[in-house]
Amino acid sequence: MGKKRFFEEEGRLVWRGNGEVLVLEPWGRNSLRVRSRMKGEVIPSHYALLPEPPEPSEVQIEAGEQKAFISNGKLRAELDYGEWFHNCRIHFYNHTGKLLLEEAYHYGGLKKFARGFTPLPGGDHRLEVNFEAPADEKLFGMGQYQQEYLDLKHSIVELSQRNTQASVPFLLSSRGYGFLWHNPAVGKAVFGKNFTQWQAEASEQMDYWITAGDTPAEIEEAYASVVGTAPMMPEYGLGFWQCRLRYWNQEQLLEVAREYKRRGIPLDVIVLDFFHWPKMGDFRFEEEFFPDPRAMVKELQEMGIRLMVSVWPQIALTSENYEEMRQLGLLVRVERGAQVCMQFPEDSVFFDATNPRAREYVWQKCKQSYYDKGVRIFWLDEAEPEYGVFDFDNYRYELGPAQRVSNLYPQLYSRGFYEGMQREGQENIVNLVRCVWAGSQRYGALVWSGDIYSTWTDFRRQICAGINISLAGIPWWTTDIGGFSDGDPQDPGFRELLVRWFQFGAFCPVMRLHGDRMPARMIYRKDGTPTMHTGADNEIWSFGEPVYEILKRYVFFRETMRPYLRKVMREAHEKGTPVMRAMFYEFPEDLKCWETEDQYCFGPDLLVAPVTSPGAVSRKVYLPEGARWVSLHNGDSYSGGQTVEVNAPLESIPVFLRDGAHSEWIGKI
Repeated sequence: MGKKRFFEEEGRLVWRGNGEVLVLEPWGRNSLRVRSRMKGEVIPSHYALLPEPPEPSEVQIEAGEQKAFISNGKLRAELDYGEWFHNCRIHFYNHTGKLLLEEAYHYGGLKKFARGFTPLPGGDHRLEVNFEAPADEKLFGMGQYQQEYLDLKHSIVELSQRNTQASVPFLLSSRGYGFLWHNPAVGKAVFGKNFTQWQAEASEQMDYWITAGDTPAEIEEAYASVVGTAPMMPEYGLGFWQCRLRYWNQEQLLEVAREYKRRGIPLDVIVLDFFHWPKMGDFRFEEEFFPDPRAMVKELQEMGIRLMVSVWPQIALTSENYEEMRQLGLLVRVERGAQVCMQFPEDSVFFDATNPRAREYVWQKCKQSYYDKGVRIFWLDEAEPEYGVFDFDNYRYELGPAQRVSNLYPQLYSRGFYEGMQREGQENIVNLVRCVWAGSQRYGALVWSGDIYSTWTDFRRQICAGINISLAGIPWWTTDIGGFSDGDPQDPGFRELLVRWFQFGAFCPVMRLHGDRMPARMIYRKDGTPTMHTGADNEIWSFGEPVYEILKRYVFFRETMRPYLRKVMREAHEKGTPVMRAMFYEFPEDLKCWETEDQYCFGPDLLVAPVTSPGAVSRKVYLPEGARWVSLHNGDSYSGGQTVEVNAPLESIPVFLRDGAHSEWIGKI
């Protein structure tokens, strides 16, 4: 009788060998969770995955001596034991027998095993997992990266959070599977020609989740069912948001809101940016510039406008809260050298969002200073957090070393505010946040693409960024319309860029105008001490009358779309459906849609093709097979399955209606 290599234990398939424990178990429909650990049983961590997954599909397990399999609906994993190296290899198939993904072979004398654990001092391992890389595979998702590539095949993706970069390690494959690297460690994903490789710099175990589906929609919905969906977007998330760096006093902000009302222009949210506080980490209004916040919020509410306020996780060493937070152990620890994480605009450290006590402390300060005065939306900036130097081996959190858990920080930052607001009875919570990780969506996180520049290159990159982060399970996404840095409202070139970006913004999940416009002006307190500068005007009337007339039309068209947006947001809430959709999401049978990177579907009925080159007055648009396409601007009708060149003068962005839906919109922009 042979030796037993595989075991069925409590509905899971288990292999044990060479000190490794490998566990595969059903986790939701058509899906498996795969964990492996050296010298110990696997750990029941739930960083992104919900603790209680949905009921699986039909499950079968067979544990033999040399081979074993586990199937859950449309996904089947086959395991084989290698006698020579005493190793186990996994192969994943769909319900038709098609090979979806398989671990890399050891390649004989190379001894390059699929699962590599390199020990580190303290008990963690450097983890490397390798899969074979089919040449015909296309890969999408993974969060937000500043590049003009939608298909990530042959790319190297850093698994870490940075300003303008949000790592959300879920990918969707053209071969019919979705894969979540369920590991918040700093690392790397290499989608090479020879291997697909996942790396974690420090990890307690290997942990990933995989699902099979016949369509991208089926895959995305299965993923959403195990990590959670966004709340229902509140009504004020559907309209136009006004922001700039920065409204530096109460009267200035109110006067901008009043001017929108005088002009009859709809405005849902106005945003109060950073340094409305005395010191980083004080978490309150500075009385000299904001003498009566409660009255400010009340007047805005009477105009039908919500106020969003900025909160930063930095605690200056001179903050009124620093000593208490340090004593209570609520701050990120620097392992070597001075206890300083950032030097903007002075020495500071970050609060430790992985510590529940720290999250509660910060929320209580913000509740007292903001929420109790009527503020119901927060801008959670610097959510990476943005270290002065990204030496992750030099920072430690409550949950462990930064190398092992750092990517979880933005998710828990959002969670702290979400749970605090929820306890106050608020529903349909949305907070703007500069970074996210898997699962952030369930805490009302609306991510924006960070401090991008006012250039055509940066503008083009936002299309791929928005589509891929949506495929990674984050349906609420936006950009600083016009870019954040270097835009001059008096420059004709910038005005053209702003118009094109504003048109794109009207067809993003949230439409928000923001930027640090030139020239800057320094602001001083009454005692002569400086505070943060303010940029030039950034309201829709700040760029000349011709531009104003164009921008105004798109704000009103956003209002026209409100019922449609409400419907699309409900799909995101109920099923995890992206709002901003890759072309192949709606048309998976059209191979051309898997290669189209500069246009997208906005919900099911709109095809949007932004103009992203200076001076362009036309562009080519691919119209997918299986639908009739009607121009939103003039009503011209086209059959699908062809590329057309359409006029796009400055006031016009090419948008097409699927099968003539919403024909009442034609000619309104």
